[in-house]
Amino acid sequence: MTAENVTRTSTDATRQDGITGLGVIIGTTDTNALIAWYRAALEPLGARWVEHMLLVGPGAVIGFDQRDDVAEKAAEPGRQLVNLTVRDIRAAEKHLNTLGVTWVRPVEEVGGGWFFSTIVDPVGNYLQILQGPEAS
Repeated sequence: MTAENVTRTSTDATRQDGITGLGVIIGTTDTNALIAWYRAALEPLGARWVEHMLLVGPGAVIGFDQRDDVAEKAAEPGRQLVNLTVRDIRAAEKHLNTLGVTWVRPVEEVGGGWFFSTIVDPVGNYLQILQGPEAS
């Protein structure tokens, strides 16, 4: 992709009739347990339960789907990553530690004011918690 294409694509994305949100659906064999974990992990960070999904930002949701065609644990957890950006990653880290989460990548500064971390949800999916320079 050329710089011209990137610029045109970026401009197109701001059109009035363009994309207005992003949803991630997590398939699981036990929705109740997974929903409870995500609510405990993310509501204190600002997510809100709305009808049947977590609203995690403007136009951004995480939904949950009861499935009988998936394994109990993710076979390749790094294949897709759910990224959430927070204002205070150290506060998020402190909260998540109270839940006894497993850190695949502890919170670390990666340069340019960015902090990255990765935890594992109860079914083995990776959830990245990020903080950008504008939050500092």
